[in-house]
Amino acid sequence: MTENTEKAPAKNPIQPLSNDAHGVLRFKPNAIVQHLLDTHSSCDMNTLRAMNFTNDDRQQFAQLIGYSLSGYGDLRSYVDDESYSVAVHVADSIDERDARITVLEKKLADLRAFVITLREPMAQLFEMHPDDL
Repeated sequence: MTENTEKAPAKNPIQPLSNDAHGVLRFKPNAIVQHLLDTHSSCDMNTLRAMNFTNDDRQQFAQLIGYSLSGYGDLRSYVDDESYSVAVHVADSIDERDARITVLEKKLADLRAFVITLREPMAQLFEMHPDDL
């Protein structure tokens, strides 16, 4: 029996959040990233959108340019519910590791509840007693 030692790629960290001058909760922008966007006209947002990046990198980029937390949640084409929920918990001053654990525990609880909901219909489908599933 061979042991699978491959690890899932680490997710990018959630950037710090704070209220801007207008009271909008935003990710802390990265000055270097902002400078590159401001000074390299060949690398605008439309150009970046057309490039082949992972959703995780796109999520972090949105954070690095100072997206608002609410706007981040609207980026459904690449920001998944899990990443948004972790960011919301981080905004509530929860450590990122604990936030990820909390979000994954909720996801697991939701899946368990869903399995319970499906137990009877699945037993009927397979003509089995629910205890035999």
